[in-house]
Amino acid sequence: MRFAVVQFGGSNCDRDVAYVLNDVCGIDTDLVWYKEGLSRGYDAVILPGGFSYGDYLRAGAIAARTRIMDDVRRIAGRNGLVLGICNGAQILAESGLVPGVFTINAYPKFICRPAYLRVENPKNPFTLLFAGGEVIRIPIAHREGRYIPPSAGRTGTLKEECVAFRFCDPAGNITHESNPNGSFENITGVLSSGGNVLAMMPHPERASEDILGSSDGKRIFLSMARFIEENS
Repeated sequence: MRFAVVQFGGSNCDRDVAYVLNDVCGIDTDLVWYKEGLSRGYDAVILPGGFSYGDYLRAGAIAARTRIMDDVRRIAGRNGLVLGICNGAQILAESGLVPGVFTINAYPKFICRPAYLRVENPKNPFTLLFAGGEVIRIPIAHREGRYIPPSAGRTGTLKEECVAFRFCDPAGNITHESNPNGSFENITGVLSSGGNVLAMMPHPERASEDILGSSDGKRIFLSMARFIEENS
């Protein structure tokens, strides 16, 4: 099993993710510069957080149009796992690999703090080690993290099974007060229709060791590894 963490100009969470995968989770992981492409047979690809191309135009818009994203699409097309974190989530949305967009927060300022999430869909490769309705704690750090689904405001625009996580309060209640960025229906983790691509705004690599205040994020990476082991 081997994972790849893609590095773009402006990525700043790439080494954090690689450290967690290699040293904390014991998963063989390569850091791959975006110009090199994904020539090896990777089981999973992670697009990390940061500010690819300085968030020029829109966050993730330029990175989404780089050649390596053709490799990412091929991996997703053969049911490989793809995880986008923060800026990586924006890139996946701009690439059309998940529905909807991530745009400027309702209060247009950078937000960096812990957040509570409720696991909405435990039956996908990224949440196998969670229970449905479980409340977890993972930090956020973004200015353009407000999720808007296709044709927001109309019923039936996003299938419920495509919702992986929602912002909530510590008791698991989905409230306006627990929504830090104004995301539609508190959504902060969205899956592709096939379930093998996840775009999430919170940073699981920053919640992968108890010394950081939470190790809930570690289970996302371990869920991916479990799924690959069980389906290889």
